[in-house]
Amino acid sequence: MTPLVVFTWPESAISIGVVLLVALVLRIVLRRAIRLSVSASIAAGDRHRSSTSRADRLLGRITGSADERHLARVKTMGSVLTNAVDIIVVLLVLLTVMRVLAIPLEPVLAASGIGGIALAFGAQSLIKDYISGMLMIFEDQFGVGDLIDTGEVVGTVEEVGLRVTRLRDAGGQIWYVRNGEILRIGNQSQGWSTGLADVPIASTEDPARAIEVLRAMVKDMYADERFAGVLLEEPDVAGVNEVRAGTTTIRIFAKTAPNQHWGVQRELLERGIQTLHAAGIRGPVVFPPDAAR
Repeated sequence: MTPLVVFTWPESAISIGVVLLVALVLRIVLRRAIRLSVSASIAAGDRHRSSTSRADRLLGRITGSADERHLARVKTMGSVLTNAVDIIVVLLVLLTVMRVLAIPLEPVLAASGIGGIALAFGAQSLIKDYISGMLMIFEDQFGVGDLIDTGEVVGTVEEVGLRVTRLRDAGGQIWYVRNGEILRIGNQSQGWSTGLADVPIASTEDPARAIEVLRAMVKDMYADERFAGVLLEEPDVAGVNEVRAGTTTIRIFAKTAPNQHWGVQRELLERGIQTLHAAGIRGPVVFPPDAAR
């Protein structure tokens, strides 16, 4: 009977050691080449953006142009290529070691029997994950650094692999999501975001005058250099949004760069309240529970 494994000392051990050493060196060289390529591409993109006018940069953020997605795509492809290198090197090592040990692949698969069938069913899930991962990457659905909503978790993409995507949520917790299980994606980092601020005033105040004061305020805010790359358009004071319990709420909309709407909302509320107070427009009066009796 022909043995399934042919191991000759020390020839087989030396051959396996050489294979492992070559694989290790190849992995290090390829990963370093990927890192250098990613760094060079990012640097080239930074130089291009620095030579672009502010108007073009703002237009790029609004339309989600190639330049504005360059950084995310480059980091994503770097992460994917790094994972692919690891997978390919491991497969090459396994196949080469099997050849050194004279292990025929066909008898091993045939001898696995029921285990081989179970492995085939498991491979279906893996193939689904890999195909989904490749499609999401090629279609630029999200990239490293993007804030996304997968339906199960909302977080920032830290690493994109062919099988698994790693996210970190607002609480700092890391989530590993299989690509094949992602049915929908909401990306808050592509294109632009919308900030919304509801500024309250007392219902006894004139809302038309308050709106006029707030429109002057948002015009000054849009002209502020601190918000040159944040506000894509002058914020819009939409008007009265709600009236109840002695309070009139005036709503302001602001189109911002991706993920910048949170800070803009806070700034609009703070500036709005201060500006109205300076103009003599009172805010809503909140009575303590005892005073209402």
